[in-house]
Amino acid sequence: MRLGFLQVLHAEWTKFRTVAGWVTGMVAAALMVVLVALLAGVSSNQKGSPPVPVGPGGQPVTDSFSFVHRPLTGDGSITVSVSALTSSIPTGPADLQPGIVPWAKAGIILKQSTRQGSPYVAIMVTGSHGVRMQHNYLHDTAGPPGPVPAASVRRLRLDRSGDTITGYASPGGTHWTEIGTVHLELGPAARGGLFVASPPSVDGLGTLGSVSTAVFGDLRTRGRWAGGSWIGDQVGPESPTFAGYPQNKSGSFTVSGGTFTVTGAGDIAPAVRETLPTGGTLKDILTGTFAALIAVIVVASQYITTEYRKNLIHVTLAAGPGRGRVLVAKAIVLGVVTFVAGLAGAVVAAPLGERLARANGVYIFPATFSTELRVVLGTAALLAIASILALAVGAIARTGTGAVTTVLVAVVLPYLLIANPFMPVSAANWLTRVTPAAAFAVQQTLVPYPQVTIIYKPYNGYYPLPPWAGLAVLAGYAAVSLIMAVAVIRRRDA
Repeated sequence: MRLGFLQVLHAEWTKFRTVAGWVTGMVAAALMVVLVALLAGVSSNQKGSPPVPVGPGGQPVTDSFSFVHRPLTGDGSITVSVSALTSSIPTGPADLQPGIVPWAKAGIILKQSTRQGSPYVAIMVTGSHGVRMQHNYLHDTAGPPGPVPAASVRRLRLDRSGDTITGYASPGGTHWTEIGTVHLELGPAARGGLFVASPPSVDGLGTLGSVSTAVFGDLRTRGRWAGGSWIGDQVGPESPTFAGYPQNKSGSFTVSGGTFTVTGAGDIAPAVRETLPTGGTLKDILTGTFAALIAVIVVASQYITTEYRKNLIHVTLAAGPGRGRVLVAKAIVLGVVTFVAGLAGAVVAAPLGERLARANGVYIFPATFSTELRVVLGTAALLAIASILALAVGAIARTGTGAVTTVLVAVVLPYLLIANPFMPVSAANWLTRVTPAAAFAVQQTLVPYPQVTIIYKPYNGYYPLPPWAGLAVLAGYAAVSLIMAVAVIRRRDA
C-alpha cells in the first residue's frame, strides 16, 4: 500500500527523530555556534584600547587631520584658494617619496568641535577625485573633477546661515558653482578653518601612513568669527604614529605673507575593517557556523546513505507515492530540522557573543536590527540549504564518505581558502561568487565606501555579492543537485 505525501513526510520525520545520532548531531551543530561565540567573546581582550570615535549616526569613524581654525559663533562664510596639494608615500619605516594619494584632502571645514566624531561639513580638493563636499563622514558629493591645476588655483567657499551650509567651488573666484547644501546643527561653539588629511596609501607598509601638504592663499572670512589668530591643532590621537603620520613626521602649519602651508595625515571618513583592525563583527561572533556546517553535512549525508548501506532504500521508495517525492519529503524534514537548529544556535550566540566581546573591550561594528535579523535568519538558512545539498549528493553517491567529501570540498574548502589573508583578492572574490561558499555573504554586516580606498576582500568581511544573492548561489547548487538526485533515483533505484 502506497502512502500519501503527507504520510511519507510524517514517516520521514519519525525516522529522523528516532535515530539518536542524527538528533545529537543537530543539537551539536547548534551548540557549536553558541560555544564558538562564547570562546570568541571570552578570549578576545581589548581592554585598555583607545576608544573608537563614533560619528553622529552611531557609526565608527576615522577622524584625524591637521586643523587650522577659529571659532564661528553664528552665521558666516569662509573662502580660500588652494594652489598646491602634494603627497608623499612611505617606502620604509622612515623614508618617503613623492606620490599620489587619491583621497588626500585639503580644503575648508566647519566642525561642531575638535572632538573626534563630532558633526562637520567640508569642501575640499583631493589627490585624484576632484573637488568634493562631504559631511558627517558618510556623505560625499562630487564637484568639478581633476586635481589642483599647476598653473592656477581652486577656490572654495562655505556659507553658513543658521543650520544651512552651502559649499561652492570656482576655478578663479569669478564664477562659482554650488556643490551642495546640507542642514547641520553645529551650535554656537563651532570651529572653522583649513584642514589637510592624508589617508594611508593602498600599498602602504603595515600601518605606515602617507603625509600631504597643501598651500592656501587669499583666506577670507565674513560673519561672526571670533578670536584674532588662527590656531593649529591635530584632531585625533596626540601621538603622531597613531594619528597616521610616518615615523619622524607630524602635522604643521606656517604662515608667510598671507599664505598658509599646512601638512597633515589621517582621514575624515567612515571607519572600515582595515582602519579598525581590532574591531569585530557579528559574522566574527558566528564563526561557529563553520563547525556547525561540518556536523550538518555529516548528518545530512547519513540520513540518506544509511538506507543504502542497510539496503532499506527500496522499502522506503516502495512505500512512497513516487521516488522523487520521497526524496523531496526527506529534503523538507532535513531542511526544517536544520533551520530550527541553526536558528536556535544563532539566536543565542549573537547577543551573548556580542555582550561578552564588548565586556572585554572589543568594538563591534554596529548593525541595524534588520541587518542582525538577516544575519541570524541567513545563518539558519545557510545551514539548512547546505544540508539539502548534502542529502542530494548522498542520494547520488550512495556512500557517506563520498557525499561528505564532495560537499566539504564544495563548501568548506573555499571557505578555508578565503580565510587565508594572503589569498589574492581576485581569487577570493571569484570563489565567493561561483562556489557554494558564496552563501557566507549572508552574514556580512560591513559596507564598502567609495571614499575610502582599501582592498575590500572577503577575508575582512566584504563579499562581492549582496547577502541574499550569495545565499542564492548555494540554493542554486542545492536545487540542481536535488533535481539530479531525483532523476538518478528514478532511473537507478527502480
